[in-house]
Amino acid sequence: MPRITITVAEKSPKSYPFPLDRKSVTLGRGKENDIPIDCISTSVKHAEMCRVEGGFELRDMGSTNGIRLNGKRREVVRLQNGQQVMIGAVAFDFDLSDEEMDALKEEKKASESAEELKGSPYHKTSSLRTEPPAPDDVAAVERLLMARKKITDELAEKIVGMDQVIDELLIAIFARGHCLLMGVPGLAKTLLVSSLAECLSLSFKRIQFTPDLMPSDIIGSEILQDDPETGHRRFMFARGPVFANLVLADEINRTPPKTQAALLEAMQEKKVSVGGEDMLLDEPFFVLATQNPIEQEGTYPLPEAQLDRFFFNILVDYPRYEEEIEIVRRISGTGRGSLSKVLDRDEIMFLQNLVRRTPVADHLLHYATRLVRATRPKQANAPSVTQDWITYGAGPRASIYLIVAAKARAVLRGRYHVSVEDIQAVALPILRHRIILNFAAHSEGLTTDDVIKQLLEVVPEEERLNKKGNR
Repeated sequence: MPRITITVAEKSPKSYPFPLDRKSVTLGRGKENDIPIDCISTSVKHAEMCRVEGGFELRDMGSTNGIRLNGKRREVVRLQNGQQVMIGAVAFDFDLSDEEMDALKEEKKASESAEELKGSPYHKTSSLRTEPPAPDDVAAVERLLMARKKITDELAEKIVGMDQVIDELLIAIFARGHCLLMGVPGLAKTLLVSSLAECLSLSFKRIQFTPDLMPSDIIGSEILQDDPETGHRRFMFARGPVFANLVLADEINRTPPKTQAALLEAMQEKKVSVGGEDMLLDEPFFVLATQNPIEQEGTYPLPEAQLDRFFFNILVDYPRYEEEIEIVRRISGTGRGSLSKVLDRDEIMFLQNLVRRTPVADHLLHYATRLVRATRPKQANAPSVTQDWITYGAGPRASIYLIVAAKARAVLRGRYHVSVEDIQAVALPILRHRIILNFAAHSEGLTTDDVIKQLLEVVPEEERLNKKGNR
């Protein structure tokens, strides 16, 4: 029988058996867990150890400090005999003999009776999953579909139009991505983000980027404070606005590169370093950065390498005539108060994990990769569109984000699998800031969106390559 050994700091290790008559056990600080852990670094519901085909997995349940393997944070860890995983600051040791592991694999083979799911990538010819989605996942997808409708209905009470922008923001949130919003002032970008945070029960902070903004104004700083009980002074860390779930970095190109880099590092690492110590950011953590496309003086545009860190580049355009009339009518009136809460923090993190588990058929992985590789002019067999108009194409991060965004879009629409339509629908916000056009394209008045649309027309959905062709 597999055993779990928990070691908290210098306390004596505690060992627990995994009951083979159960599918999972939970670990966390709360007493209601199957394995309670008395450590402040663990969340109330921190992790779940699950019995899966041929073995066991340890899954993060949306905890603050996560689970780590070899120093890297993981959402899911496939457990091996003698393996140690960190749950916050707690050591989790897994012990299962090779004979027991082999027996589990044989048991799985004997009980397999996978049922084909017609018209979906769960079909037995796929190299991914062979079983239909679990009942809990089906219920979660239905919950997210209803939540999406409720969120859009709530936002419609304060935001007029912007349906495409809202849809792309929701995709990014459930795909754990940061966004760069491009739009002129006065288009309700701040109102949209604060309203979205209100619907999702998330904390919201807005940072106005200016030329004199310092990294400490974003991250926070240590301040000298008197202790009234002891009379001694000590340094205390005062958290900056980056310690929020939704952060709006307004006009990020108005601050120098040093300050930009502080925010981008926090976005990438999901932590900040203060006084030699790492402090994890609140999760879910989502950054919206805006750039004003009409002002150039006194700005520090983000380099292309830093732009690549953003999941989406969302264009916020002027409203239509009818929408602007409605905006004037609402704003000049009494307006509406607070919005209803639709999802909470724990539900959002669970649904983010659900998106990551959504299967994708192999031919869609190939299609997304071919589409990104087709943006590179020096790539063999690059289409004429690329050779004529593009100087530099997108990197591998674009291929990854295409698939993740397509997963989120599919689940938000109540589907359990990804389609070609999902990939094509997210291609513009994924690629528009990762492609650099040449002088010929600019002289013809072409935009990156124009070129991407042409690529979507010439890159085949199904792979039609000869033996010597390059993928």
